[in-house]
Amino acid sequence: MTQKLYSILVICLFSNSLLFGQGDSAGYIRYKPEFDLKEGIYANFHQVINNSPIPKSRIISNIGYDDQYFFTRILQSKKVYYYDSFGVKHELQTKKIWGYSNNRSMYVNINNGFYRINIIGQICHFVANQTTYNNYYPNSYYDYRYYPYGSRSSSYSTTEMRQYLLDFKTGNIMDYNVSSVEVLLMRDPELHDEYASLKNKKKKQLKFLYIRRFNERNPLYFPVK
Repeated sequence: MTQKLYSILVICLFSNSLLFGQGDSAGYIRYKPEFDLKEGIYANFHQVINNSPIPKSRIISNIGYDDQYFFTRILQSKKVYYYDSFGVKHELQTKKIWGYSNNRSMYVNINNGFYRINIIGQICHFVANQTTYNNYYPNSYYDYRYYPYGSRSSSYSTTEMRQYLLDFKTGNIMDYNVSSVEVLLMRDPELHDEYASLKNKKKKQLKFLYIRRFNERNPLYFPVK
């Protein structure tokens, strides 16, 4: 191959690569902490990935839009009412709302509460309360003497903080453990194989590090509005 032909081939390959890169990211902007997440309520995950929540201005409420606790207060009701772009009134059951965005932060609805997503990326990380309800049955022998028609039981609940992961590609919420991290890393084979080769103790210790590396290597993009 002559030097001239080689130079032409290199230029062509570079041009194609550049065009592909432009086409691949056209109309999208990379997420950064200062990114303008539009404020509003997410009725579903589709609105999340498109950065298109139901804005405050369309939500029907007696609470002032400038109230710093607007979303916290509005979501205490069982239902939220709003107008769509055609002026048609709709209602949403609060328990079915995906979440909301406020002050460039995103909140997800889980375990009967709304919790801030601390790390936003292709793999998100957040912490939420989980309440477990248990039944306690006294000694059946003694209980039967006083309650012949069945044992008396009492219930109690325990609440603990748990960590979760959100897959921004599918919307799936997963427990923050080694198995979940390995599954999510599969979209980056090189990084996944590196993590899979670690000993179990190291996998547990380095979960967060590999999530951060994955997000750095695989940036999150939102459509330009």
